[in-house]
Amino acid sequence: MSNDFSQKVAIVTGAGQGIGFEICCQLAKNGAKVLLNDIDQQLTDHAVSEINAKYPDSCIGLSGDCADINFIREMVKTAVNKFGQLNMVMANAGITLFGDFLTYSPDAFYKVLHTNLGGSFFLAQEASKQMISQGNGGSILFMSSVTGHQAHKNLAAYGMTKAALEMLAKNLVIEVSQYKITVNAIAPGATATERTLEDKDYNKVWSTITPMGRPAKTSDIANAALFFLSPSSGHITGQSLVIDGGWTSVSPSPYD
Repeated sequence: MSNDFSQKVAIVTGAGQGIGFEICCQLAKNGAKVLLNDIDQQLTDHAVSEINAKYPDSCIGLSGDCADINFIREMVKTAVNKFGQLNMVMANAGITLFGDFLTYSPDAFYKVLHTNLGGSFFLAQEASKQMISQGNGGSILFMSSVTGHQAHKNLAAYGMTKAALEMLAKNLVIEVSQYKITVNAIAPGATATERTLEDKDYNKVWSTITPMGRPAKTSDIANAALFFLSPSSGHITGQSLVIDGGWTSVSPSPYD
């Protein structure tokens, strides 16, 4: 697989830490120019500084709400103005609001939909328009989840959005394939990040119930993302890949 992203430009949302940050690091390492987004300005600034310390002038940051259409347009415009084009988009940003189905509030429901679906949908829309104007195709990747494949307690709304993103990837095949734009999704399972490891039992529990014996590392997910964003996957579109160490094959609950 060729991971040469020289002369390529990417936008990655929700990338101040965790999986998104690792994707940005790997893209920069392999020659890409990256616009890194996170809603948290401090996380954005720190992440950009860390990447540029290793790979000078490879990354710029833009902090803001990536579910807001005006900010989405600003991200695309900024990437193009700074780097001359846009070739790849990783719609990574998402929020998880746990809650029992019977008492789940409308506010929480629509907040999850706004970010997870609205942000991804309209980023793909704006990126596609830019890629079409350039005439050289491109790659769009959505961040799904194993919860879009397997029921998970207190995640009805979140899991629904993740399943919807996989259907969106499939549907956009009809819309953008003629412009040589691929659209796919990756669906991580349990992954060790700064956020998940706030739970002191996370690694132990998921190591026990994951067939491969451990939760994913952020690099496991980034490796798959880079494949879908690379020319090596140029004839793959409308697909979703589960990266979960085999968990969805057996699906034991962490709550048991």
